[in-house]
Amino acid sequence: MNYLDPEFSTLPDGWTSKKLHDVVEIHNTKRQPLNAREREGHKGIYPYCGANGVVDYIDDYRFDGEYVLIAEDGGYWGKHQPSSYIMCGKFWVNNHAHVVCAKDGETTNVFFSNIVNYLNIDPFIGGDARGKLTKAILTQLAIPLPQLTEQKKIAHILSTVQRAIEAQERIIQTTTELKKALMHKLFTEGLRNEPQKQTEIGLIPKSWDVAVLGSLAKVGNGSTPKRANEAYWEGGTIPWLNSTKIHDRFITEAEQFVTSQAVKECHLPKVAQNSLLIAITGQGKTLGNSAITRIETCINQHLAYAQFHSPKIVPDFVLWFMQTRYNYLRSIALGGGSTKGALTCGFLKTLPIPVPSTDEQKEIVALFQILEDKQGAAASKQSTLQDLFLTLLHELMTAKTRVDHLTIKLGSIS
Repeated sequence: MNYLDPEFSTLPDGWTSKKLHDVVEIHNTKRQPLNAREREGHKGIYPYCGANGVVDYIDDYRFDGEYVLIAEDGGYWGKHQPSSYIMCGKFWVNNHAHVVCAKDGETTNVFFSNIVNYLNIDPFIGGDARGKLTKAILTQLAIPLPQLTEQKKIAHILSTVQRAIEAQERIIQTTTELKKALMHKLFTEGLRNEPQKQTEIGLIPKSWDVAVLGSLAKVGNGSTPKRANEAYWEGGTIPWLNSTKIHDRFITEAEQFVTSQAVKECHLPKVAQNSLLIAITGQGKTLGNSAITRIETCINQHLAYAQFHSPKIVPDFVLWFMQTRYNYLRSIALGGGSTKGALTCGFLKTLPIPVPSTDEQKEIVALFQILEDKQGAAASKQSTLQDLFLTLLHELMTAKTRVDHLTIKLGSIS
């Protein structure tokens, strides 16, 4: 069988095609799998790697240097999918990834990893549902290659964009950690450097009050109109949200809409703008999460709402406080014995909420908004860079654009 991506049945001018074993060395003999129990007793600083990346960190290593890891089983092998990744330094590899290293004069690890990720290897994958790229097939994969000088230029361009993407990811991660630290500090110490007092929600500034959510807002939940009744859905213009939207944190639009007939006949509550939404059932990370809706909307039965009526409260302040209660709400829900997990509106009405002055609430919200804006800007730039990377990958790996003709200003990418 010819293990060649059909896209490269005709090679660009100046390119050749070589079998994988001719351009890289294979180092699979140094791999060793460790199960979770074995790793538990050997936690450390060295990455323990699998098919799709770092799985754990342990106290020993078997590789030292720069290598390309290619998924052997349980990976992704389609075009533009991350079937390989580069590891540098000291690390350990289990038996789910092939370990290879570029041969001098043939290719570079960066170019090789990118061309492998560009190729469509899926048709050559065997095994069970997880799929398996056997060593026998791996060694015979046809790798399209330009001249080494062109490979190095392509690798430099792609690496520059990848580093820029990683820089934005670090900003996102750092901002996320900063928000977590800030939540703990602000909801226990406030902004006024005042003495603290002990309450049912822990230490808070002495001037703050504590009130139950039901005294600050109307609490309820929604429902789902019958899907079979087209009159409830067809041509609907009233937003309707389910619990999957909870991860948006600030909800500004809906994907589904119901009709006024559904609202009337199904007694759907219309939830006002700037109300708090809470996922009261769900699996994964959904249960216990909260968001603020910026639109008037209806909701399904998996969400509860708190529609604020008290002048003492700033809705966004409650949202940020609720982030500190995520694990607590999940423990309450899952402690009821349900495999799906559920909170109740009755419980939420009794949930204690800190109430500082509205001025201090607004100042705290403003601090979090600065971090939200920074994180959002980084995410937007990261998305733009990822699109650029995919465009460049396609253009360069198919020689539609040759590096000598590329006009992109790499110095402007950061």
